[in-house]
Amino acid sequence: MSFIKEQIKTIRKNDPALTSTLEVFLYPCFKALLYYKISHYFYKKKHFFIARYISEKAKRKTGIEIHPGAIIGKNLFIDHGTGVVIGETAIIGNNVTMFHGVTLGGTGKQKGKRHPTIGNNVLIGCGAKILGNITIGNNAKIGANAVVLKDVPENVTVVGIPGRIL
Repeated sequence: MSFIKEQIKTIRKNDPALTSTLEVFLYPCFKALLYYKISHYFYKKKHFFIARYISEKAKRKTGIEIHPGAIIGKNLFIDHGTGVVIGETAIIGNNVTMFHGVTLGGTGKQKGKRHPTIGNNVLIGCGAKILGNITIGNNAKIGANAVVLKDVPENVTVVGIPGRIL
């Protein structure tokens, strides 16, 4: 129950278009993260089929694909959300905001840790692609449509293809 309260608070804080708390229950971000919590529970219990079934259902309902193996911190806010993909070994810190079309993906068929680690208080612009076993430092900002293939230090802004620090 505390997850629901936290998520309502996060969405209210981050979305100026919200006119009532009841609207939060219509947000794809809210639904996708609720499905994620359930699928992640089954994933940790090694009930992989059930976990994937739930995550696939969430993807069809929300347009947001979160692998049940991903690790997500508190207060993730996915604005709009359509086309967001979060891979199996991705790790997302606290207070992260991402926009539609973001991919936290791999670069091929590697084994083990193959998706990004996102620090705390990171902002990821729409359409950004962050690929591979790389780390995005705390308080970083990733610009819209940036393609990031290398580690990003804390407190910087990255833009472009390939991503470069401003």
